[in-house]
Amino acid sequence: MIDLLRDTLKLLWVNTVIVCRMIKIEHSIFALPFAYIGIFLAADGWPGIKPFFLLTVAMIAVRSFAMAFNRLVDINIDSENPRTRTRPLVTGELSTFFTFCFIAVCAVIFVVACKNMNELCYKLSYFALGWSAFYSITKRFTKLCHFVLGSVLGLAPLAGWLCVDPQFTLPAILFFFGVVFWVAGFDILYATQDRKFDRGRGLFSIPASLGINKSLTISTFCHVNTGIFFLLAGLSAGLGWIYFTTTAIIAAILVYEHQVISADDMSRVNMAFFALNGVISVLLFVGTLFDILI
Repeated sequence: MIDLLRDTLKLLWVNTVIVCRMIKIEHSIFALPFAYIGIFLAADGWPGIKPFFLLTVAMIAVRSFAMAFNRLVDINIDSENPRTRTRPLVTGELSTFFTFCFIAVCAVIFVVACKNMNELCYKLSYFALGWSAFYSITKRFTKLCHFVLGSVLGLAPLAGWLCVDPQFTLPAILFFFGVVFWVAGFDILYATQDRKFDRGRGLFSIPASLGINKSLTISTFCHVNTGIFFLLAGLSAGLGWIYFTTTAIIAAILVYEHQVISADDMSRVNMAFFALNGVISVLLFVGTLFDILI
């Protein structure tokens, strides 16, 4: 009996590690801080343990749902791409049935969490699930897939706000657009790695369709808009010097991000994608939080 329990726990741990690898759990750092920005701004401080807990659970659940769905519908594409052949679904470490069950469980957890927030969040939860799943098929027919992904993550500050104040406000909407352009900008950079494969496979992305030089220009345009919308969001929310100092630092990071990448040298695209952008999301949340509290 003890051996059976030990083996079960070991299997559960192994599968948990594999699932975390499949959904890239570390990338939660991109969206979660923006959800917290929304909830702290809407509550004008600490929102309370229940809303904070429900928002955290909902964000982790919907992101896990979206990533697992993406891996499931892209399994054939991932098996052909040298960069993605080691993903758990491709290697057989996880089965399609297990992944489908995982997706269903995440969807239920997300809807239940939203149900316990308020009626508006509950009604919008089904749209959020559908939209986050929709992204996974967009690269099959439109170059705007990067902006669709941006809009999925852009729902994070809106979700945070609606969690405690169920109405659409100007600051939340401006943060939404800031995140849309921020994500689209760095996703275009990230997609440059697969431009040749995407072109050969008939997939749509800006790098595959327009080439590196135009992609870098569009990415820069996106990040200029990011700075503008974050600035406007802070003004509309009545934030002060701490927030605006933070946005100035973030603008400098974005400038540096585009300095370390060029059409002739894309070797540091992963550093620009994860390290720098992970700093941006956390830094903006910390700056917003301190501005609210001090």
